[in-house]
Amino acid sequence: MNNSELDLKELINSYLKHWKWFVLSVIIFGLLAYTYLRYTIPQYSASAKIQILEDKNATSELSMLQDLDVFSKGGNTKMEDEIELLKARQNFIQVVKKLKLNVQYFVLGNIRDSEIYGKEFPFNINFISPDSVVNKSKHSFYVDLDSDTSFQYGEEEDEPFKQYDFGTKIQTKIGNIILLPNANSLNQYKGKRLKVVINPIPEVVGSFRDKIVMASAEKSNIISLSLTDPNQKRAIDVINELILTNNENAVADKKAIADRTTKFINDRITEIYSNLSTVDESAESFKESRGIADLGSQSNVNFNQSAASEQQLQEASIQLNIANSMQDLINDQNGYDIIPTNVGLNDAGISNAAQRYNELVAQRNRLLESSNEKNPVIVKLDQQLESLRRGMQSSLNNVTNNLDLQVNSLSKQLSQINSRIYAAPSNERALRDISRKQQTTESLYLYLLQKREESQITFASAAPKSKIVDAAYGSGLPISPNRKIVFLSAIIIGLLVPFSIIYVKDSLNNKIQNKVGLEKLISSSSSTSVLAELPAIGKKDSKLISGDDRSVLGESLRILRTNLDYLLKRKPTSSGSVVLITSSVSGEGKTFVSSNLSTVLASTKKKVLLVGADIRNPKLHDFYKNLDKGGKQMKSRDYTGLTEYLYNDEVKVENIVTPTILAENKIDIVFSGKIPPNPAELLMSDRLQDFFEYARKNYDYIIVDSAPMIAVTDTLLISDYADQILYVTKAGFTERKVLEYPVKLVEEEKIKNMSFIVNGVKESELGYGGKYGYGYGKTVKQWWKFA
Repeated sequence: MNNSELDLKELINSYLKHWKWFVLSVIIFGLLAYTYLRYTIPQYSASAKIQILEDKNATSELSMLQDLDVFSKGGNTKMEDEIELLKARQNFIQVVKKLKLNVQYFVLGNIRDSEIYGKEFPFNINFISPDSVVNKSKHSFYVDLDSDTSFQYGEEEDEPFKQYDFGTKIQTKIGNIILLPNANSLNQYKGKRLKVVINPIPEVVGSFRDKIVMASAEKSNIISLSLTDPNQKRAIDVINELILTNNENAVADKKAIADRTTKFINDRITEIYSNLSTVDESAESFKESRGIADLGSQSNVNFNQSAASEQQLQEASIQLNIANSMQDLINDQNGYDIIPTNVGLNDAGISNAAQRYNELVAQRNRLLESSNEKNPVIVKLDQQLESLRRGMQSSLNNVTNNLDLQVNSLSKQLSQINSRIYAAPSNERALRDISRKQQTTESLYLYLLQKREESQITFASAAPKSKIVDAAYGSGLPISPNRKIVFLSAIIIGLLVPFSIIYVKDSLNNKIQNKVGLEKLISSSSSTSVLAELPAIGKKDSKLISGDDRSVLGESLRILRTNLDYLLKRKPTSSGSVVLITSSVSGEGKTFVSSNLSTVLASTKKKVLLVGADIRNPKLHDFYKNLDKGGKQMKSRDYTGLTEYLYNDEVKVENIVTPTILAENKIDIVFSGKIPPNPAELLMSDRLQDFFEYARKNYDYIIVDSAPMIAVTDTLLISDYADQILYVTKAGFTERKVLEYPVKLVEEEKIKNMSFIVNGVKESELGYGGKYGYGYGKTVKQWWKFA
């Protein structure tokens, strides 16, 4: 297995050992997700599709350029316009008023209120104030239904309620209101508290306009509508009512245009009928006075030529007459009124412009119902209307000028023909003039009658603007909150939170944690190794093991003993072995390791001498003095220690050795003695060499508890006497950077035969053998402990 596989496995295990926190976190966030789903108001969606119908009677002035996309910006402009018209504020105002969406009924619950919609309300509200006041007001009140005839009313939930009978006027800040009971649904709400909320219509309209979504595919006449709302039935009703309202407004606009056109034609018919009657009377009087019955077929050739010219002149005159009337109507307008269309003018551009003009006038009139002329939208419409009117005036001027030229030309041509006819008897000529006027007037009269009938047909057959492809519908399932997404998110967050905490904790941790981490840190040095790791002990646990101790600590010390013996067997001599125990700073457990290592070595019936060589800050005496058992004979005497031996030549080694029985194991101890003023100089004394020579001859193991290596130079002074140096580190205490110092000393060969020990390792961090306990002294760890 390569290093990357080991690192990955170790990384995974570093998180798996905290699996209880992951499970707990997932459960907590799962409960939060359940609570969120339980009390969050679900949102439902309703959708519909409509098809915009083409108006066959009117086409755009730019229809001939549509195929070329001359003025296109790449989108479906017509559908965008239809969407804007469909989403007009006036349409939504009508929808809100028809469905009474500004009044909401709620049944109060302990945590969440339930809205009543889609069924009969327990009572209806009649407003005495004008609609203009009610529609712009915001008010709420509470109702407790006592009986079929009375109820409790209050405007604040925590204030005393007043009792009223149904039908009684109630004075509120928006005026008097009257509540009328609904017998069909009153009983099911008895004993419950209801809340009624009255919102301003503009506010409700704005809410629904913001929520509704309309879109159309490119080059398609299909518009999709969708609305999201807490009540699906209400969303369906709003969409259906909006489509119906838009169609009704479109039909009303078409009927208004047709009605205006009919009125214009009727006025023209009345005037022309009078002219036609005058011409007929003139013809009758002429024939009676001259005694003419039938002129026959005089001058047939001239008449045929004259007839053709007259026909063209009549058509030109009709067009000129209509154009002049249309021009007068437009010039006489002071505001923006609907103008007649389809009156028979041959110029398609003017007809199409008039159609567009009427559409904008209808839209402007609807907007004025809920706004004023200073509205930016209405100002923009006025500019478009003014532009269209100027364009129609310009077009009509051009048409009348062209028709005038055409009439003059035809008149000259007809004059040449008539000059030959006038050579005939004057009666024939006079009668012909009268007949010509009669035909011209009669043709115009019949033409206008035909157009009036067409206008009436348009009025009667005004069709809706759109066709419903799919009526509003909903799936019945909420679109939010999504239960699967919420629970999945809760699981992911539940896993991420402890993962993040552990990751940050590990990232910020610059301390040694266990044997594995220390081995990685010193892996660059081939001459050092980690002999063992010792578990952390509790405050109530004994700090010194007994001879038959089978706890994790006891087994770890035995492993340390075995590994140490392996290293010491490589010595060429057979004398006692000196083991120097040091650390980086005070508090890492070197005295604890020295004492327990001495105990576990003594349990093999070996002679062990424990030396307190930390003469600056003695810890060994205090360690044994505070033990609950063993060493009772030490408390009654003042010990002479290593300091006295080094300072006084008369003191012998036998004088400073204190025999001690600990857990049935005999250990000789040399305490540090009194703190000298010159500890470094004492340790450089030749007597120290004599001490170790004596100790090697009389003991199998000499365990030296020395001073911290980084703090003072004492340890380096006596390191030459050591056969093996044990450098103690403490999990969660010793910083990684500190260990660069002893490793550097080894690399520079200032010290040799150094190995490391990791002390105070948490059970969850124990590596290798510590993870596979053999069953001795097992302890049950509380589930809530993080590590």
